[in-house]
Parts: sequence; C-alpha cells; structure tokens
Amino acid sequence: MNYILVTKEVTKQFGKHIALNKVSLEIPENSIYGLLGPNGAGKTTLIRIINQIIYPDSGEVFFDGELLKPHHISTIGYLPEERGLYKSMKVGEQALYLAQLKGLNRNEAKKRLKFWFEKLDIGNWWNKKVQELSKGMAQKIQFIITVLHEPKLLIFDEPFSGFDPINANIIKDEILNLRNNGTSIIFSTHRMESVEELCEHIALIHQSEKILDGKLSDIKKAYKNNIFKVGLEVENGECLLNELSNKFQLTSSEFNSNENQLDFTLQLPTNDSKDILAFLAGKANINQFVETIPSANEIFIQTVQNKDANE
Repeated sequence: MNYILVTKEVTKQFGKHIALNKVSLEIPENSIYGLLGPNGAGKTTLIRIINQIIYPDSGEVFFDGELLKPHHISTIGYLPEERGLYKSMKVGEQALYLAQLKGLNRNEAKKRLKFWFEKLDIGNWWNKKVQELSKGMAQKIQFIITVLHEPKLLIFDEPFSGFDPINANIIKDEILNLRNNGTSIIFSTHRMESVEELCEHIALIHQSEKILDGKLSDIKKAYKNNIFKVGLEVENGECLLNELSNKFQLTSSEFNSNENQLDFTLQLPTNDSKDILAFLAGKANINQFVETIPSANEIFIQTVQNKDANE
C-alpha cells in the first residue's frame, strides 16, 4: 500500500503540556482517513504540523515519500474548523485573490472558480460581500477555495459545520468525488455518522497519544462482542423466553402476542452461533438472526473510557 502521509513518533510540547506524544500514522493514498478524538486530544496540533504552521519537537513527517518540506504546502489543502474569510470583501474578488495565493494565475483561477460556482449553484454570489452570507453559504465558498488548486492531500476539519442536511449531503458527495478522482483526504470530525459514511481508515487520538488506528471495517470486526438480534415467530413466546433466559444471556426482549412475534438480543459466550441456531430452529420460525456490529461512535466511547480507566 502507498501512503500520501506518514508521521513517525511525532511529539509536540507547549511548556509543560504535551500536545502530542510519539504519534505515528500512515495515511493511505486515495482514501478518506478519519482523524478522531475528544476535544483537546491533539488533533489540531497534528494538523498544524502537517500544514507546517508549527513544527514538531521530535519525530518526522513524510509527504508523498519525501520528508515534509515547505514546497509541499502547494499540494495540500486545508479547511479549518474556524473560518477565515474577509467579511467586507466581495466573494468573487476574495476567491480570486486566495486562488492566486495558491499558485494559480488569474485566468486559470477564474476558469476553475466558474466551474465550481456553477457546480454548487452559487453563481449569483460572485458580487456579494461575505458578511451578507450565512455561515453555511460562507462555508461553501471556503470549501471551493480549499479544493480549487487540486491538491494531492485535503484536510477537512469539521467540514459540515453550519450546513443544513441538504447542503451537507452536497458537500459529502463532492468529498467522495474528490476521493474517487485520486485525492487523499484527512477528515477530522466529532460526527460519527459521517465517519461511518465516509472513512475507510481511522485513527483515534486521546490525551496526546494514538490509542487506535487501522481500517475501519477491521476495527469494527475486532470490537464485535458476539451480540445477536433475533426475531422469532412463535405461539408461546413467554415460555420460550423463560427457557432462553436460563440458557443464554439476554440483554433485551419483547413479545407481541397479537402477532406471535418474539424479538430479543442475546450475547453468546463464543462467536459460534450454530448451537443457538439449531436450538431456535427446533422451537420457532426464525425471521431474523443478525450479529450486531458496533458503531464507530460505540468504539470511540469504549476505547476512550478503557484508556481512562487504565490510567
């Protein structure tokens, strides 16, 4: 696997506060990589190091196979959580100015801006002042400015902040299109539903240290705890429920006598479900037997709590 960005034992300290402690990450090319963690974990510090706003005290950062250098900034796009548009400037004038700072000449910048303004249906905003825009509208402009120079790596910090659900979906689709067209993306957010939808790989940073990383699907498999949701069609559901309670660990249950439907959740001592399936098949018609895979949010909470409990 090729990596667009690699950090090796990156450490950063501010006075007595350790913001990052030997954090090593590998960001695969052409992927969406979730950088997760509670507030104050060290995510923003790491993002600033990647953007060379600050520098690590120790450790190394490699970009596209090379030690990170100032010239790499031109191939990185960064959308910070706190927006930085000039409120009194007109949208088009400001977008042109910032595009040229990214290295585009005026004609090319105009061409690309026209494409994006039409694509996001905001062509009539060109002569508006930023102060006339809502937070979500200003966010669209900043998104365009971030991606306009077609960087190899994009870093999005809470990119859906300020968006209504419709516009959030529009930006989500554009992020996926960028990934599909070869861009590598670091995605930092507290919205775990967005992580589920977008991220292939994740890293979890807590109290300045990386405590979890890898492919999201592999992590979810590793966190499985043999919990199954079961639905049965059975006439005497209460008797069967009592029998099941004596044999297995049930965590929830409900019997609808009108429809002869028994629904329950159980946890097996091992991941072998053959015995329980054979037992249930002899007692009722099985409508549902599905293993419950933990969500990214559940994994986030469990991992952070375990780390805190062990300290």
